Parts: sequence; structure tokens; C-alpha cells
Amino acid sequence: QKPAFLTVSGQLQAEALACATGRVYTFGPTFRAEESHTARHLAEFWMMEPEMAFADLKDSMDCAEEMLKYVLKDLLTQLPDEMKFFDSVCQKGVGGFLKGKLIDRIETIISKPFRRLSYSQAIDALAKSKRKFDFKPSWGKDLATEHERYLAEEVCQGPVIVYNYPKGIKAFYMRLNDDNTTVAAMDILFPKCGEIIGGSQREERLGVLQSRMSETGMHQAPLDWFVDLRRFGSVPHAGFGLGFERLILFACGLENIREVISFPNFAGHASA
Repeated sequence: QKPAFLTVSGQLQAEALACATGRVYTFGPTFRAEESHTARHLAEFWMMEPEMAFADLKDSMDCAEEMLKYVLKDLLTQLPDEMKFFDSVCQKGVGGFLKGKLIDRIETIISKPFRRLSYSQAIDALAKSKRKFDFKPSWGKDLATEHERYLAEEVCQGPVIVYNYPKGIKAFYMRLNDDNTTVAAMDILFPKCGEIIGGSQREERLGVLQSRMSETGMHQAPLDWFVDLRRFGSVPHAGFGLGFERLILFACGLENIREVISFPNFAGHASA
């Protein structure tokens, strides 16, 4: 017998499949154990994760942006009555909905390229801000929700892709950049929502992957099969994960993510 855990992602297995077949995706429930009591966090949610062989960070960013625009455009085209309803309740300021013109917000996102900022540029923009944040932004620390929303709503006034994060705050499987300080990771931040997608180019170099696993305290034995993907030959590959409920949250103009899943489970509540 040995300890077993609920998955936080199907990504590692998807990497194996992508390296065999080219392009794959997974869609299923994932689980998180951190103490997050916010309107956009769940302990159990659904995630869609594409994985692409012969792809780098730019390919991952391009694919994620195109997918979001495609889905939002399709909602407006295929479900016009439903979207007009959500737009009307948002404009009326009904409780539980974000006040404003929902359809205009979505059409603006569809029509314009997403801004792209390196993590360092994002930290500089936050540091220069006159806004008083609850958590002081500084290089080497993860972005808090208030930072994400400020970047999307104030600095870029629309979706923004933040990329090249410090290696110390990202996972071992993300490809180490040539500066040996950052990794080829990206997050897509939406107004009113914060992070909606997270992704990266994966580390395909055997020696670098093993070093990163040691640095981050990962036990290699349970992941020998994952390391073998590199040991016996690999290709550059990349992918991302879309939080399904967060996309619904944004598309419907709702405020609380617990309203978009039938049986919400979150920290301190697991009765359903």
C-alpha cells in the first residue's frame, strides 16, 4: 500500500499522449486543497487542458487566445436570447451579477488582440501604481487576485497575458528560460475575473527536468514514467489549462463561482 491523491491536473498524462499523437486535450474534475475563501475559488472544479507537440510558449499563448475568442463568439452567435438575458440583468444591476453591459464587454474581448506583458513588466506596472494593495507586489512573488484584476482592468483595460514568471513560484515541469531565473509560463487574466487560463512550455530536456525536480523537492520515483518521456527522446511541447467554471462565470456576468457549478465544494464545505 502507498498514499494516493486526487489529481490537480491531467496534464502530465496528456504530455505522454501528445508526444505520441501530436495534439490532445483532457476535460475532467480537478481538486485543490489550499485555503481559498474567495468568490472565484473552488476545491473541486472542471478543467479543460490542451497539450500540443512541437509547440512553444508563443504557440500556447496564441492557441489559448484564439480558443477563448472562438468560444465567446460562438456563445453570442448560437445563444443570442440567453446572452441578451444575461446582458439585461447585468445592466439592471440585479444582485449576484456584475453591473454593466455584458455583451459589449465580450465583443470588445473578441475584437481586440490580448495585451502581452512579461512578469517583470507587470510587476513594474504594479509598483508604479498609486493603488494601495493589500499585498505589496514585488518581483519573485506570485500575483494576487487584486494584482491580476488591476492589470486587466486598469493597466490593459482588457485581457492580458503575463508570461515568463520566476522559476521559484512555478512548477518543476515548466521550461527553464536561458536566463536561468524565469520559466516559459503564462497566465491569461480577464477583467472582473482574474486568471482564467494558466499554461507553459514544458521542460523537454532530461538533465534540466531532473535538476528542477531536485530543486523543488519532488520525489522522482513516482514520476519515473514522466522522466522517461525525456530519457528516451522528446520534442518541444506546450499546453494550458482553462478553468471551465471561471469561463462560465465571466460569460454569464456572475459574481460568485459557486453559482455556476451544481454542487460547489470549497474549503470548509464538502457536503455535496
